[in-house]
Amino acid sequence: MAKNMGVLDRAVRLIVGVMILGLYGALDPPLKYLTLIGLVPVGTALTGNCPLYSLLGWSTCKPQSGGAPR
Repeated sequence: MAKNMGVLDRAVRLIVGVMILGLYGALDPPLKYLTLIGLVPVGTALTGNCPLYSLLGWSTCKPQSGGAPR
């Protein structure tokens, strides 16, 4: 599984996911469980791979340099 997310993309997803998960204790039970959707951005941020990006052929990673290290 290749990484297709850059550092900024991963950081934003992690912050947003944690914020959504933080609402778990503040909401009443019917809406409380919708906050578990925050696990999706946290999971993609930790793995560095977004399945939707893979389907669409997108990547926010910096291009690798083609030369050998000197």
